[in-house]
Amino acid sequence: MIEPAPPYVGEGPPALWHVSEDDSIHRFEPRDGRVWAIDTRHLPLYWFPRECPRATFWANGRTSDTDVERWLGGDRSRRVHVVEAAWFDRMRSTRVVAYRLPDETFEPWDRFWISERAVEALERMELADLVERHRNAGIELRVDDDLPALWDAVVASTLDFSGIRLRNATMAR
Repeated sequence: MIEPAPPYVGEGPPALWHVSEDDSIHRFEPRDGRVWAIDTRHLPLYWFPRECPRATFWANGRTSDTDVERWLGGDRSRRVHVVEAAWFDRMRSTRVVAYRLPDETFEPWDRFWISERAVEALERMELADLVERHRNAGIELRVDDDLPALWDAVVASTLDFSGIRLRNATMAR
């Protein structure tokens, strides 16, 4: 089992979620045989516009004290999300919703959950200003204009991490 990221302020009870810019979904049909979901602890990995490249990282039990100092300012409980400056304003204005899904048919897969069966959304929650959402959750949101270089350094460290849509980074190689 993969060690989870540290908790965040206002995390709420465990649940499974699907995040989308489409606010009209009621039923999630398997795509390529699967419906994908993320748990509450890792939901902040999706507090971004869909195509936004982001590097996210935090400490786990194997993270060195040196990397905690370098990347997290000495705080093992800190979570950091990094985007390019070009995406910052879009994080304030893009409409993103989270759908809570029933967990009965889902199985864990890496940091995700998958179901081979269609599921009906139980709840829809508008995420609003994503920059403010990060701030309220105590998750540090940084801006870096060379996301690929930062990502290479994070991956080479002892941090735990998740990188999403990095192919969309401006400096992508």
